[in-house]
Amino acid sequence: MPVLNDVLHVLEAVESILGQHYDGPVEVLIALGPSIDGTAELVAELAERDPRVRVLDNEVGSTPAGLNIGIRAARHPVVVRVDSHSALPADYTAIAVEALERTGADNVGGIMDAKGETAFQRAVAIAYTTKVGLGGSSFHVGGEEGPADTVYLGVFRKDALERVGLFDETVKRGQDWELNRRLRETGGTVWFTPKLAVTYRPRASLDRLARQMFSTGLWRGELARRFPGSTGIRYLIPPVTVIGVVLGTLTGLVGLVQLAVGAAPWALLGFLAPAVYALFVVAAMLAVARGRGAGTAGWFLVVLPCIHVAWGSGFVLGSLALTSDIARHTGR
Repeated sequence: MPVLNDVLHVLEAVESILGQHYDGPVEVLIALGPSIDGTAELVAELAERDPRVRVLDNEVGSTPAGLNIGIRAARHPVVVRVDSHSALPADYTAIAVEALERTGADNVGGIMDAKGETAFQRAVAIAYTTKVGLGGSSFHVGGEEGPADTVYLGVFRKDALERVGLFDETVKRGQDWELNRRLRETGGTVWFTPKLAVTYRPRASLDRLARQMFSTGLWRGELARRFPGSTGIRYLIPPVTVIGVVLGTLTGLVGLVQLAVGAAPWALLGFLAPAVYALFVVAAMLAVARGRGAGTAGWFLVVLPCIHVAWGSGFVLGSLALTSDIARHTGR
């Protein structure tokens, strides 16, 4: 589990690992990045309290670097990836190992079951787990058990990870998809099962959500640029939407100028693009968030465009080969 400045969630994640109902040896490897919020002290206390917990130094601080540090240090043949924002159900490891043995897969994973504690987080969770938010990936919305392009987190055969050279540390986000691509290209199987549902705690504020989505979109655009032809249509909808709304708004502003100077204001039609998108957001709220509470429904009207605009804008910039420059200035 890579951890960086996450003192609010790491305890729940570690306790969910230590509480696994699994007949076999288990170790918890925490790859700790440079943290200033009390995370370092907390994980040191956890390691002192339970000998199964080991804290590993992740000087780079990035997620893929932390994952590789943990994999290299792992003593056992199965590697269970855990996110510090997640909580594993008690039977998670047992179900995953059974699926690995039954299917012969290199990696088994399930659903990112987003659950919020505040109205804002509940709105984010709804967006995460419906097609109008993050698309229709099975690890977001569920589906039938079987081979998949990628899965949430993952339970791996360690020798399969070593076969493909571990995680690519130049990919700061989207490293799961990129690794699973190499597993599949070398003859391995990535297996999805809805029996594995991991509780995920969404970001707690709008600015943190926007930063997360922008960074995720940025690296997804970078991966689309690196691996042409690998990007499904659902990944293109947010950037196309952003471009359409921006161009439509700019065209509509030209129409206002036309109107002011007495010319035919045909360009006002450009405002149809943002208007149609606004209607889509309202319709989506009525379809998936109505009845979840006024606060949650209200936040959904803000959260959904935040996800689409931040992710789509990041994708556009990433696909233009600007990822490294932006990541250098933002730390993402």
